[in-house]
Amino acid sequence: MMLGSGQRSFTLTKKMQIVTSPESVVHEQLLAYNAKDIERLLQTYAPDAEQFNLHGELLARGRDTIRPRFSLRFQEPDLHARLLSRTVVGNVVVDQECITRNFPEGKGTIEMLCIYEVINGCIQKASFATGTKVIFNSAKN
Repeated sequence: MMLGSGQRSFTLTKKMQIVTSPESVVHEQLLAYNAKDIERLLQTYAPDAEQFNLHGELLARGRDTIRPRFSLRFQEPDLHARLLSRTVVGNVVVDQECITRNFPEGKGTIEMLCIYEVINGCIQKASFATGTKVIFNSAKN
């Protein structure tokens, strides 16, 4: 059974297990991120999930190292991810997002490309590429 837009989609298998679609897992992760709900967000990641800079450095391995990365970010009062586009190919979901953040230099945005590999209903690997940081004019904030 597939549900409409904004609802979690799932498929019932012959054994009546719920298999969550990769797109719905990533959507739930985005909703949890914007709600700054660390427990809900961590449930979208596999216990041994890995986060990387795109084509490079390992940022975190496992929920215990992912938690402090998000917990620190969730302290920013203006934190919000706006989805610009999403592409799904099999179990890979690619989001282009514009993130509003509170940088040391002030409030601004940064564009991100987020590539998620979803296995067994959880994000197993995530890779991130960041674009240009834009700091808002303080007179307009």
